[in-house]
Amino acid sequence: MLPQLGQSAGDGAAAMWEASTSRRRPPAVSADAFVDDGGSETESAGSEEEEEWSGEEEGRKKKRGRGEDKKLVKKGAAPTACHQCRHSYRERRVVHCLKCKSRRYCVQCIRRWYPNQSEAMIAEACPFCRGNCNCNACLRKSRKTKNDRDELSPKQKLRYNTYLLRFLLPFLETFCKEQMAEKEVEARIQGLQVSDLKIQKTCSYIDERIREGNLEGNSNTVMLNYPCRGVEYMHGGDPLPEVAQESGLFSSHAKMNANHYVQKHATWKANDDGVIPCPPKELGGCGSSFLELKHLCQENWVANLWARADKIARIVELPKVSAAARDIKCCCPEKSTENLRKAASRSGSNDNYLYSPRSTHNQAEDLEHFQRHWARGEPIIVRDVLKGTTGLSWEPMVLWRIFRVNKASKLSCVKTIDCLSCCEVEIDILQFFKGYVEGRMYKNMWPEMLRLKDWPPYNRFEEFLPRHADEYISALPFRQYTDPRSGPLNIAVKLPKESLRPDLGPKTYIAYGISEELERGDSVTKLHCDVSDAVNVLMHTSEVSLSKEQTSAVRKLKKKHKTQDRVELKNDEGQRGPLSSGKQMEEICLHGCPLEECSQEDGGALWDIFRREDVPNLRAYLSKYSKEFRHIYCSPVNQVFDPVHDETFYLTMEHKRRLKEEFGVEPWSFEQKLGEAVFIPVGCPHQVRNLKSCTKVALDFVSPENVDECTRLTDGLRLLPKNHKSKEDKIENKNRRRVYSDWDHQFAVVGKEL
Repeated sequence: MLPQLGQSAGDGAAAMWEASTSRRRPPAVSADAFVDDGGSETESAGSEEEEEWSGEEEGRKKKRGRGEDKKLVKKGAAPTACHQCRHSYRERRVVHCLKCKSRRYCVQCIRRWYPNQSEAMIAEACPFCRGNCNCNACLRKSRKTKNDRDELSPKQKLRYNTYLLRFLLPFLETFCKEQMAEKEVEARIQGLQVSDLKIQKTCSYIDERIREGNLEGNSNTVMLNYPCRGVEYMHGGDPLPEVAQESGLFSSHAKMNANHYVQKHATWKANDDGVIPCPPKELGGCGSSFLELKHLCQENWVANLWARADKIARIVELPKVSAAARDIKCCCPEKSTENLRKAASRSGSNDNYLYSPRSTHNQAEDLEHFQRHWARGEPIIVRDVLKGTTGLSWEPMVLWRIFRVNKASKLSCVKTIDCLSCCEVEIDILQFFKGYVEGRMYKNMWPEMLRLKDWPPYNRFEEFLPRHADEYISALPFRQYTDPRSGPLNIAVKLPKESLRPDLGPKTYIAYGISEELERGDSVTKLHCDVSDAVNVLMHTSEVSLSKEQTSAVRKLKKKHKTQDRVELKNDEGQRGPLSSGKQMEEICLHGCPLEECSQEDGGALWDIFRREDVPNLRAYLSKYSKEFRHIYCSPVNQVFDPVHDETFYLTMEHKRRLKEEFGVEPWSFEQKLGEAVFIPVGCPHQVRNLKSCTKVALDFVSPENVDECTRLTDGLRLLPKNHKSKEDKIENKNRRRVYSDWDHQFAVVGKEL
């Protein structure tokens, strides 16, 4: 958990921070936009400040033509209630829907909440009939999308289940061999034959989270130290004297040096006779007893499951999955570049282009093409995913209205992450959404970047935003993988009903952003690696431009930051010194094209995704130059447990240039545009920087092609300290019992179809 700004450093730091910030105050307008449907005038009107900002929103909308058919509009007639604001206005024109003949919208609501629809369009079919009405009543109603799984034919079910079997069979075989090896060791310890070995069943319930051989509770963790040196220090000034506070990366009570932890872990190993001692106290054990082999499932259940699956595979003559098969080059570059996007310039590499189809294409035909690239561990970018949706508004003020009228939300403030200090700051939700459109800045004119992550909280996305959840799910491409309710190739939805469901989303990520790279305090998601596959859709963007005065102030402060970096790094041995001034990087983009040719008009976010095979060199680079990076309170990163999973690094353009020069590593780099869905394979470290204010919605899933990678990654996470923020095995792939029961059912379906 990140610290709250000023919490660790005392009340003085909080006061300093509050005094250092300011915002652009938008102009004002009338209160009618915030009239609630059916609510009292007092409740719906909101504060004067809210009224003011909504009017400025209206003023920004495009003016409509005045030559529309006047017969569509009634003026001065008997009072008729607007469906949007639920008020009747004699003096205001209303547009009647000719399709349903029962609903009408006043012109002011049309201009304010439906700027992309003309009055003629409203008359032809109102927003309610089109399915994109954003009045408060409609936003609270869910329109469930069709369940594709229920519509699958027997032939489709057989095809999907055999495809699952093809990738799961090697995984089952490997796990079965691991269990047999464990039994052989236990039998040797007890002096018995494997056939005579009797393993006790542990007393655990299916809903209990079992990790590392015990039920993990709220145990002590490792803490990293990030001193708060004051606000001036974060902007390149002198630090305050001795204000070091423990805060940060891990919520914790116990301290431990990163190198000391690794050494302790290295000394814990099995004895020569195969007996495994309980880990030392520093690693959460007692250090005096020995571990005993027990089983969760029925004895030989996994072995029997594998035998059954293997029998089916032989009947259908299922081809085996091999590493060579995954590396087969796709022939799409020779065919056409229409569905490809250049994302890297690696010499001698055949994966510089990423597969980027349009969502409007026939996805049934594209599925096989998608699977060829996906099996190779490549990201995929699907374009135009919003074209087939109803067009429901994701404007910030629409989301704010939902937040305001939702009775489950009693708070008017939300916790956001300040990207400069990497700390949590509390802000009024309306002020946050204003800054999303208008921008915010500190008193020294440095842009203030805020991120609202995982909102709504507590896995309540569909409860808080039911219509938007339906809109998002209906927009998802390749729903065989991504459907969170019933995707036939999404292993994450195949858990038994009685099991504890993992929190895989959807989750919204609403954050500010500007096109210029600040190098300190950018709106970024730092380098990390998810333990499951993910799809991220850019639903809304808002461009925020800096004034000439602010641009000049930013350039002066960046020089101040560079000077501070040189001073702090000059005495560090093993460091190459501060990065260059970046003049060349300002002129040349990642792929060598001039910046004026690399337009960012449409791009909302810049993605950098690293290949799995490049992770060792990436770790080596970050470990070598860790002190050149800054994290909480802009303090240098002095301790590293895992360069990828610590989530403390963001590689700027200059760092990426040096990484390629020294280690030969270049990520896939591309801009995500509005309405594009980015598929990220598990095991691929990635980072994101917002070029505009963005509203993104992400969803995790588990594909059959990447089950082995999920397991490999989870095994690596087990070596991290307890309660490390990346250690949570949210897909429970090491607690396999709950998944196997559904696999047993899937194999039964395949057997019946045969």
